[in-house]
Amino acid sequence: MENNNFENIKKSAESFYGKIGKVNCPALKELVYFNSEGFNHLLYKNKSVRTQKEQALKLKFLAIGKEIIELSTTYQEYDESLKEIQVKQFKRKVMKTVMIKYWGLVAIIRGCRVKVIVRQIGEGKKHFWSVMPTWGYDHYRDTKFVIKSKGNLDED
Repeated sequence: MENNNFENIKKSAESFYGKIGKVNCPALKELVYFNSEGFNHLLYKNKSVRTQKEQALKLKFLAIGKEIIELSTTYQEYDESLKEIQVKQFKRKVMKTVMIKYWGLVAIIRGCRVKVIVRQIGEGKKHFWSVMPTWGYDHYRDTKFVIKSKGNLDED
């Protein structure tokens, strides 16, 4: 990817993202905030810089991701887990275990299947976390869903 083109995509996406602020999400029945954590996650993963190709792909789908959050009336995925995070308490940083929840909203828009992730840390506000085109299915999530299903899977 040409570096000039990537920088233009990044600047345009950053400007667009900064103007969003928050949007109403019918699927979650509350506001979803577009904070710096979400934009940062589009550029970094596990404290490592994503490749320019991966960053550009996510940044190009940002407008569609916002649209999905505003229009979706249901979410297709849900996951929660306990994680230890660093929080500031009385001018000190301490480790605290909190519940982190993720919602996946999937839609087909303009011929592309796109998934948007919304995240909530503890009892905090729900915020945009990621957007990505999804061409295939995540089998781990499908298996996890089946395991949590109720009833006898052998019956018709």
